[in-house]
Amino acid sequence: MYAIVLTGGKQYKVAEGETIRVEKLDKEIGSQVELDVVMISNDGKVACGNEVANAKVVAEVVAQDKAKKIVVFKYKSKKNVRKRQGHRQPFTALKIAQIKA
Repeated sequence: MYAIVLTGGKQYKVAEGETIRVEKLDKEIGSQVELDVVMISNDGKVACGNEVANAKVVAEVVAQDKAKKIVVFKYKSKKNVRKRQGHRQPFTALKIAQIKA
């Protein structure tokens, strides 16, 4: 059984027991989060739209952290203009506790 959930403007395929990284949520570590369900697949039977209006995916916040640093380098050729910048995107790690169909 798996579900497609929507959070942070992105969709994620999740199953019970998995850990996923999503855009930062303002929740404490150890708290429960309910995610919006787009689709559920159970033994090959797919349900979406109004069929999953009552469905819930419950997840537990495992960590609040930042991803690895990426380097953003901008330059203009032949002008000796260079700008080097780093960025670390914050994320929330969620462990999927259960999928309620």
